[in-house]
Amino acid sequence: MSLDITFPLARASGQPVAALTQVTEAEKTRILNAPRTSEAHRDLLAATPAMHQIQTGGSADLTELPAAPRVLAWNLERCLFPQASADLVRAQGADVVLLSEMDLGMARTGQRNTTAEMAEALGMTYAYGVEFFEMGLGSPTELEFCTDDFNAHGWHGNAILSKAPLTRVALLRLDDHGHWFASDFGADPLQPRIGGRMAVLAEVPTESGPICVVSTHLESNSGPQHRQRQMELIRQAVADFAGDMPVIIGGDLNTGNHCPPDFDWRVEGLFDWMEGQGYRWDATPEGMTTRPSLITRHPDRQMKLDWFAHKGLIGTDIDLIPALDAGGQPLSDHNPIVARFYRD
Repeated sequence: MSLDITFPLARASGQPVAALTQVTEAEKTRILNAPRTSEAHRDLLAATPAMHQIQTGGSADLTELPAAPRVLAWNLERCLFPQASADLVRAQGADVVLLSEMDLGMARTGQRNTTAEMAEALGMTYAYGVEFFEMGLGSPTELEFCTDDFNAHGWHGNAILSKAPLTRVALLRLDDHGHWFASDFGADPLQPRIGGRMAVLAEVPTESGPICVVSTHLESNSGPQHRQRQMELIRQAVADFAGDMPVIIGGDLNTGNHCPPDFDWRVEGLFDWMEGQGYRWDATPEGMTTRPSLITRHPDRQMKLDWFAHKGLIGTDIDLIPALDAGGQPLSDHNPIVARFYRD
C-alpha cells in the first residue's frame, strides 16, 4: 500500500483571533461521514477555519522580557490541572512557557480553556494553535475524567505564554495528510479527529532585542525520517519569520518513540541536521523526560522526548523539573525542561 504522505510548504501564517471559530453540527456530520482518506482529510482541514487561526489573549505584566529570559517547555498531557501546573511554572521563574497537548473545551478537562487559565494565573499573554479537532472523548483512561458526554469545542493544541507582549504570532501546519484520520495510517475509527502536528511561532521583545520562540509537537506515530522532515519545515518557517533573530524551539519531539523497548533517541537524524543549520541542543537537560501519570500509567517506560533547539543564544541554568504538584500528584506524563538563554 502506498501511503499518501506529503508535506506543505514551510510557510507560517495564521489569523489571530479572540476566539476560535466553532465547528458547526453540520460540519461535524460531514467529518463523521467523510471517507477516511488523505484526500478527504485535506479538504476538511482546509474548510475548518480554526485550523488556520491563532487564539490570543491574556495580559502581559512586562513591556519586555529580561535580557536573559528563562524559558520552560512542557507537554502537559491535556492539562488536567491548570492552576497546579501554573504554580509549578511560577516556582521556576519562567518568563516564556512553551506548551503542548493543551485542551480547550474537552470533556476530559472539564471543558476548560486550559491555556487561558494558566495564562491568567501567571499574569501572562498567550497564543494558542489547534493541533487536532477531536470528536471523541478520548482514551478509556481519559473517559474516567469526563463528567460530560460531549466536547464543548473539541480543540487540542500547542501554546506560547509570555510575561511580555507577543509582537507577532504565526502558525505552521507540519502535515495535512490525516495521520490520525486516514485509515491508511491506522487511525482509530472510534476517535475521529482532523488536524495534524503543528508549531506556534512568536516574536517577543527582550531588553537586549527581540527573540523568536517556537512551541511544537512532532509526530509520535512515525519514524525518524518523518520527524526530521517536520523539523526541516520548522527551521525553514522560522528563517522566514525571524530572519537573523535569535531562536528558541522547545517541545515534545517524540524522539525514539517509534522503537521500543529502549526508545533510543540517538537514532533520530534531526539532531545532526539542525546542527548543520547552526542550531544547538545543549540547553536540554540530561535524563529521560517522561514519567507515569494519571492518564499514562506506564511505570517502566521512560523516554527522552523533550528538547530545546536554539540559535544565536547560550543556554544556562538548565534543569529537568519533576511534574508533581505540591502534594506529589503527577501533573503530566512529561517533566518540564527549563533553561535561561543569553545572547551568544
